[in-house]
Amino acid sequence: MGVEALLALQDVESPTERRRRSVRRAGRLLDELDRIKIALLGDELNASQLEALARTVKEQRSATDDPRLEAVLDEIETRAAVELAKFQAAGRAA
Repeated sequence: MGVEALLALQDVESPTERRRRSVRRAGRLLDELDRIKIALLGDELNASQLEALARTVKEQRSATDDPRLEAVLDEIETRAAVELAKFQAAGRAA
């Protein structure tokens, strides 16, 4: 029981550590959004940036249990999918 108990205790995450992890994940998502914003302002947005954003949102989704955050992630994911579809349609038309 000693080793199993120690392993179980290691899996228990403190509220501080959970918050720290959430802040890191949010930072990664905000960094992706900043890259998209800069690319849009410079008229240099490309499909790979939108795909990276979609991947980041998907990673964040699996780590949250907050309904408000889920709603924001839904909106970001939908917008990224729409913009990616526009790029793909423009690529086929060109």
